[in-house]
Amino acid sequence: MIADSEKAALIALVRDVAQAEILPRFRQLDAAQIRTKTSEHDLVTEADLQAEAVLTERIARIMPDARVVGEEAVSQDRSVLDRLSGPGRTVVIDPVDGTWNFARGLALFGVILAVVEDGRTIWGLLYDPVLDDWITASEGQGAWYASPDGPARRLSVASPTTAAEATGFVPLFLFHGAHRDRVAQSMLRVGRANSLRCSCHEYRLIAQGHVDFILSGVLNPWDHAAGVLITQEAGGTAQRLDGRPYRPILEPGGLMVASDPSLCTKLVQDFS
Repeated sequence: MIADSEKAALIALVRDVAQAEILPRFRQLDAAQIRTKTSEHDLVTEADLQAEAVLTERIARIMPDARVVGEEAVSQDRSVLDRLSGPGRTVVIDPVDGTWNFARGLALFGVILAVVEDGRTIWGLLYDPVLDDWITASEGQGAWYASPDGPARRLSVASPTTAAEATGFVPLFLFHGAHRDRVAQSMLRVGRANSLRCSCHEYRLIAQGHVDFILSGVLNPWDHAAGVLITQEAGGTAQRLDGRPYRPILEPGGLMVASDPSLCTKLVQDFS
């Protein structure tokens, strides 16, 4: 298990890096500080790069034996992902989740951090730099909302509902070809489908009981490792579209996260 002192140190680190490296650059970036990676929808900014560099360096002080997998490090060297396959502890970080929003001045972004031990996520953090509050979960200990002021509050997902009444997030742009057509048609059979372009805030909303499901077409561990654990600890469930359980690794395929197992099964059938 991860020690309470380690959890506190990681939260303090993320808050510090957000104040020093992320927020000062929000709505202050020029064109040269925003670059594309795989497409015009896949961006990286100076905030992403500087925040990940500082996080990586300082995580080593908190957890000297842990490996680090950062989104931007993987984009430069795919072999970094191999660190998740080995035994021991790996810290997975998304320094600025919702970079597309961040680069366009939309205050809908966050920092995601997960601690993976021997192939399973044992702790997750979803941090909002704008409001300076966060949601965490430890394996077997529930999901909790916290802020600098006031006591922590335990979270629960929404009560069970039907697919026809369900509200959730569907990033249609992550699907392609015939599967994209099926996903688009399935969106008409749920109550409401949106996309925030930010896994951090989508997972925060499902853990707080405000939405019923999240669909994703890409299994990036920096997007999902923390959020899946937090959702499960809040009473929800997660299942890959091919029927296999979720693991914090990068493989082809999609993921359904939902507040209720029956809803999850129905939506997997609809969206697969």
